[in-house]
Amino acid sequence: MRIVNPSEIRTLRTKIGLTQSELARRAEISQAYIAKIETGQADPKFSTLKKISKALQQATTGEKLTAQQVMEKPIISTKPDDEIKRAIKLMESNDISQMPVIEKEKQVGSISEETIIRKISSGENLFKLVEGKVKDIMIDPFPTVGLETDLDTIFHLLEHSPAVLVLKEGKPTGIITKADILQLSMR
Repeated sequence: MRIVNPSEIRTLRTKIGLTQSELARRAEISQAYIAKIETGQADPKFSTLKKISKALQQATTGEKLTAQQVMEKPIISTKPDDEIKRAIKLMESNDISQMPVIEKEKQVGSISEETIIRKISSGENLFKLVEGKVKDIMIDPFPTVGLETDLDTIFHLLEHSPAVLVLKEGKPTGIITKADILQLSMR
């Protein structure tokens, strides 16, 4: 991989049709820093230039991460007839804050810590609530994508949902959360 010269970043970026924000996201640095580099106000470290070069190369070659490459599996889920108490224990023991509600290999809804907290703050009795069924408080299902869906599409879905379910032949096979996307930067 050729390491780009800071003075050519803007030209290369616009040639491939990337905005500063898109390049920043792909290179895992801030858009403001890209702007400073492009205007000569910042002298980036070699490691930063390497990240930018890699992002530009991937954008040029079309090499993109897919849902299959970043999804977590197995899916931790609950069923509509499970007690809410069980769902809470599952979330707690697996260190997750949301999960799909799945029945007969189909997603029928979702449940999250946020959903439970909203119910309690709207006046529900915590102790009665946890004895109830998941189906009584579940909300809309998470959006679904196929195995080959690119990360850009997933980013857009995660702007409006805490998670995305990945399907293989119509059946849930993996899950991607906002936390999973943030962990990509740690790889």
